Amino acid sequence: MTDMPHSLATAEPVDNLTVMGGGLVGCLLALYLTRHGHAVELFERRPDIRGNGPVEGRSINLALSDRGWRALEGVGIAEAVREVAIPMHGRVMHDVQGNLTYQPYGQAGQSIYSVSRAGLNRRMLDLVEQEPTITLHFNQQCRRVDTRRQELEVLDTETQQARVVPYRRLFGVDGAYSAVRSALQRTDRFNYSQEYLNYGYKELTIEAAPGGQWAIEKHALHIWPRGQYMMIALPNLDGSFNCTLFFPYEGPESFAALQTPEQVTAFFDRVFPDALPLMPQLATEFFDNPTASLVTIRCFPWTLQDQVLLLGDAAHAIVPFYGQGMNAGFEDCTVLNELLHRFGPDWARVFQEFESQRKPNTDAMADLAVYNFREMRDRVADPRFLLQKKIESKLSAQYPDKWLPLYSQVTFSNLPYAEAWANGQAQEEIMQRLMPHIQTEEDYQRPEVQQLVAAEMARRP
Repeated sequence: MTDMPHSLATAEPVDNLTVMGGGLVGCLLALYLTRHGHAVELFERRPDIRGNGPVEGRSINLALSDRGWRALEGVGIAEAVREVAIPMHGRVMHDVQGNLTYQPYGQAGQSIYSVSRAGLNRRMLDLVEQEPTITLHFNQQCRRVDTRRQELEVLDTETQQARVVPYRRLFGVDGAYSAVRSALQRTDRFNYSQEYLNYGYKELTIEAAPGGQWAIEKHALHIWPRGQYMMIALPNLDGSFNCTLFFPYEGPESFAALQTPEQVTAFFDRVFPDALPLMPQLATEFFDNPTASLVTIRCFPWTLQDQVLLLGDAAHAIVPFYGQGMNAGFEDCTVLNELLHRFGPDWARVFQEFESQRKPNTDAMADLAVYNFREMRDRVADPRFLLQKKIESKLSAQYPDKWLPLYSQVTFSNLPYAEAWANGQAQEEIMQRLMPHIQTEEDYQRPEVQQLVAAEMARRP
């Protein structure tokens, strides 16, 4: 790769490190660690997804934003990823009659990017494999972590042979149902919680138009908000869209209520009528594709002395409604990289600083993700909400040093999540005081409204 920075690796590795989990965050972490001169052994439970077989797990597209790009730039792979990413400049809301409302993301020139999870993981595995100080093992299921002996028991799922692997420092990047975290849960005073939404999600497809074109706006994230549920769609390079139906498990309108192809088709014809003609495989996909759950996981501590560290979903799994799960995991790598530059080989200090910095921010992001689910599901179709967003844009333009919309703070900045969430709550209180005086977009310029706005801004830091 011509854009890869020179490795910081010395002739003799500084330390031998073990990374459990070869997903997106695990690959990025391994690339960062090797640039500090360490040898890395990377274990992945799944087969090599670059083979010809079907990809296990979620196909849900990912929204890559500023925090993620910053992390990719840190190891010189941003441009390689940008080649397979589609910019989305805003959201397009579809009402029941098929009418469209457009809401831009951020300021002019700011976009989030649709990327294929599997495609990005393949690209990053290629980059990992090019690093001579990273050893990559597939089909390795972590069955046991002995934190006292500092040993892993891994099962080769192809040969069914188990072996014991010693580790010096172990990084658990093995997802929401982490085997490494499971071992830490058996240590003293380890706090853990998991909370499921009463909603599941199912992957569906809007097919490409003739000639590989996009049947709906390519450079947008599409939302069909319906109060108690919603569908979203993100574009793919081949002209198709990955759709995700977020839907209650039980109730009159739910996965449990749709039991036949006829019921599914009738439901979509009534609720998503403009999408149905674009989804010729709907009935087949609805029953063939699994229904996946939505969980928030919090735990603490993320470390065991200077020996074990949790990152990514293993430490802080969140629901996907702010598009920040991958970005937050990538930002973990950025923060860890900065701490390694500051504290060098003092692993105990690095681990302690990492969890103290990241824990409050990822807790805030978990709250933000649930908040945004309710906003996307319920509020984006509300004319008053859309008007409020337009007024917020005017505030941001008039007072750029005092007002940045919450979405922009989370998505288009590197401001710590906890600060963004606190700012967003304070700004929402201001909007609740202003909006009763504003009935149309033009009302913003009325002298009495401008006087109220000026008074509010004068109180802001």
